[in-house]
Amino acid sequence: MNTDLTRSNWQDHDWELIHTAPQMPLQHMALDQVLLDEVAAGRRAPTLRIWEWAAPAVVIGIFQSVRNEIDTEAAQRHGIQLVRRISGGGAMFVEPGNTITYSIYAPRTLIAGMNFRESYAYMDASILEALGELGIKAWYQPLNDITSEGGKIGGAAQAYRGNAVLHHVTMAYDIDAEKMLQVLRIGREKLSDKGTTSAAKRVDPLRSQTGLPREDIISQIVETFRRRHGLRTGTLLPSELAAAERLIEEKFDTEAWRAKVP
Repeated sequence: MNTDLTRSNWQDHDWELIHTAPQMPLQHMALDQVLLDEVAAGRRAPTLRIWEWAAPAVVIGIFQSVRNEIDTEAAQRHGIQLVRRISGGGAMFVEPGNTITYSIYAPRTLIAGMNFRESYAYMDASILEALGELGIKAWYQPLNDITSEGGKIGGAAQAYRGNAVLHHVTMAYDIDAEKMLQVLRIGREKLSDKGTTSAAKRVDPLRSQTGLPREDIISQIVETFRRRHGLRTGTLLPSELAAAERLIEEKFDTEAWRAKVP
């Protein structure tokens, strides 16, 4: 993987932080593609984006089947929007204030020569350090889960465009386990297979492990990233927001994309 690229270090790049007001799920899906494309084209510096959710959603990976993963009637009943992202990985159940989601858009030189297992852990090293500073001994459970002694915390996924990589993570802060089980079919199966009756035993929220407000955990993640790699505050450009709106209309808000795998 990436053996044709010369390896770069985090400090070789001028990192920018994007942390805006809450946005709708479709905007987040589109922004991931836009910002990845912009970094690949060299028009945007490598970026760390902290997501804020304006509405609940269930987010499925690009290769996942809607009918296999989601109880669409339950999702509609709870007013939860179904969206499909550009990366692989599993389904994510998110509600405003209950998750911590971030994306890293970086040159592929940063993970040159690494296999998938190595690249996932490398991209989240500063986040694991931040959690450690909050008293959580967290580690990577290959390929893409972040876990601790208290249980699974979150999961990661990646996508590529040219010479750029998107690495994003969703971590549970204060999950509504009952609602999640109604919406995610795979969650029911996994819990049933393991004879577990409480989803909280599988995805243990950061709130219970730290006792801290969500905003404090995000601040620690950002400050640890800044200390390790450098980070300046930036903003989304009008051109990027306009490109995202076009992508929503042409791709992400179409039934062809949502039902890409029925």
